[in-house]
Amino acid sequence: MEKAWKQLAAVESHPDKVSGSWVFRGTRVPVAALFENLRDGATVDQFLEWFPGVKREDVEAVLDYEVAALSTTEAA
Repeated sequence: MEKAWKQLAAVESHPDKVSGSWVFRGTRVPVAALFENLRDGATVDQFLEWFPGVKREDVEAVLDYEVAALSTTEAA
């Protein structure tokens, strides 16, 4: 499933930044790092501590986006 991350102001992608991966806006922290850390048992607070350039509201926006995307997929 293709993500429409372009709609989300909390993230950005540039070919010259982390090989074009989606990162939290204004950082070099890949969005995938959030999900990997959560999968491995980290909390959002721990993630924010480990990646101080990432803003809580951006993490929340990404998580809310995923919940909405999953809800839409389930309804289809």
